[in-house]
Amino acid sequence: MDPTANFSLFDLKKAQPISGWEDFWGEGKAFLKTASAAYAQHKKAFTTVILYNIIAMAIEKFVMTALMCQGKLPYNHTMKDLVEAMDEAFPGAMSDIREGLLNLDKYQEICDIDTFNISGPVMEEIPAMLDLAGRLQDLVEKQLLSREE
Repeated sequence: MDPTANFSLFDLKKAQPISGWEDFWGEGKAFLKTASAAYAQHKKAFTTVILYNIIAMAIEKFVMTALMCQGKLPYNHTMKDLVEAMDEAFPGAMSDIREGLLNLDKYQEICDIDTFNISGPVMEEIPAMLDLAGRLQDLVEKQLLSREE
């Protein structure tokens, strides 16, 4: 093989879907359903921090579904990393929800032990988070998963 060739080994074979994406899809829908129902029913056990984390899990599962269908994975799992991976895999697809997803990182900065920070949202912010997760679910289902069929 010519070491000066202008391609990578990854170009030799088209990426194949990563198995298990269907599980991530189902888990994402279940997380979002749980958070939506808990919020709608004003369940006291579901604090804003708990709701935030359940919504974030739904978002992560939806992103992983889309990426795995394309045979890709993110470098990490912060919202920034997930959004960047989606931007790379699906240029322009995230334009309507990109900033909202990136803003979710402000509630938990847990990657660096020296700057560890968790701050919960207020309850009035939860509907927007639920909407954001729902819009991502719709995007993945209608635009990205339809490519698989």
